[in-house]
Amino acid sequence: MDRRLSRRDAFKLAAAGSLPLLAGGLRFGAPTAKAGPVLPGIVKDLPGGVLIPRGTNAEMNWGSMAGIDYVTPYDRFFVRNHTATAFVNRATWRLEVFGSGLRGRPARGAGTLFSYKDLERLPRETRTVFVECAGNARSSFASQEGTPAPGTAWGLGAVGVAQWTGVPLREVLERAGVRPDAVDVMPEGLDSTVLAADGTDQGHVRRPLPIAKALDDTLVALEMNGKDLPFDHGAPARLIVPGWVGIANIKWVGAIEVANTPLSSPWNTTQYRLVGPSYPADQPPLTTQPLKSAFEVAPGRTFKAGVPVQLRGRSWSGGARPRSVRVSTDGGVTWTGATTHGPNLENAWLRWTVDWTPTTTGPTALLAQATDRTGHQQPDHVPFNRDGYLYDGIVKLPVTVTS
Repeated sequence: MDRRLSRRDAFKLAAAGSLPLLAGGLRFGAPTAKAGPVLPGIVKDLPGGVLIPRGTNAEMNWGSMAGIDYVTPYDRFFVRNHTATAFVNRATWRLEVFGSGLRGRPARGAGTLFSYKDLERLPRETRTVFVECAGNARSSFASQEGTPAPGTAWGLGAVGVAQWTGVPLREVLERAGVRPDAVDVMPEGLDSTVLAADGTDQGHVRRPLPIAKALDDTLVALEMNGKDLPFDHGAPARLIVPGWVGIANIKWVGAIEVANTPLSSPWNTTQYRLVGPSYPADQPPLTTQPLKSAFEVAPGRTFKAGVPVQLRGRSWSGGARPRSVRVSTDGGVTWTGATTHGPNLENAWLRWTVDWTPTTTGPTALLAQATDRTGHQQPDHVPFNRDGYLYDGIVKLPVTVTS
C-alpha cells in the first residue's frame, strides 16, 4: 500500500470521485444489453415476479422468496441507489484513508492508499447479515396509519440477507494508523454526487460511524454470496455495517475520513433522523434497524378454500434477535404461534412457518408479529415521521380466498 498520493494518483482519485469510472476488461466491463425490463440506473435484469421497480430502485418481491434458502440470491436482492449504479474500474480503484484521527493527521490527498490487491492480502471475514433501507415498509404509513410519507413507496422488500466477505474495517484503520483519540469514521462513495430538491449539490453519499462501531464488526466487503461484488451492490468494495440502516452501508467506497472530532453530512443531519410530532427536535441519527416480519407471499395472492397450505415467512432485527412469531390469517381477529426453524443469526433473520386451511371465502389479511429476545413485540401502530423511516408495525398483507 502507498502512504501518500502522487499528483497523478490524486488526480485519478479526484476524477473517480466526480464521475463513475467505466471499467475495462471482460469481467468488469460495462454491462451488455439486458434481456429483461430496463430500469434507469440499475444494471441487473428485472425478471417478472422477482424484483418490483420502484422509480429508479428495485424491491424484492417476497413471493419470489418462497422455498429459497437462508440467504437472498443476487437476482432477488433489492437495489437502492441515490443516483445510479457506478462502474468503477477495480484495477485502478484506490481506497484512501485520511484525517485528524490518524497518526500524522494526513489531509485528503495525502492519506494511506489501499488497492484492491492490498485488501486481498489482508485477513478476511464473512458475515451473514441483512442490508435494509431505512424506508422499508414506508408505504404502510399511508395504507395502515393514514399518514402518507414522501419517498420511495417500499413495501417490505427493501431488505435482503447475504454472505458478505471482505476485510474488517479495523484492519484497514489500524494499517492507516488510527489514533486512540479517533471519534468518527466517514466512508464516501464513488457514485455521482446527489442533487437536493432545490438543486444544491450535496456531494457524494457519505455518512459517519462512531469509531466503536467501525472497529467492531464493520466490514469492507469484496464479495457477495461467494462471488465478486456486482455493480449494483457496490463493486469493487462497499461497507457492511451489521444491523444498521442501509445508508450506513456505503457502496463503491473510495475514501474514508477518520476524525478526532464528530463528523457530519446531509445523511446524518437533515436526513435519516426521525422528525415528527412524536419525536424530540434533537433526535439522534438513525442507527439500528427495528424488529420486522414478512410473509413469503406476494400481495394479492389467491388461496383456495379447503386446501391446506403452509405459510412461510421471516423476521429480523438489528437489535435483539427474534425469539418467536405469531400469525393471524383473519386480519388480526385470531392468532396462532408459528414454528421457527433453521439459523437465527445475529443481524440476519429467523425463518418460520404456519399451517393454514382457509375456510371463509373473500378478502382477508395475513399478519405476522415477532417478539425479540428482550420481550419487545412489533407494535400495532407506528407514529408518523416526516420521511417514513423505520416502520416496524404489524403489516397487513392482503390476500383472497376463493371457493
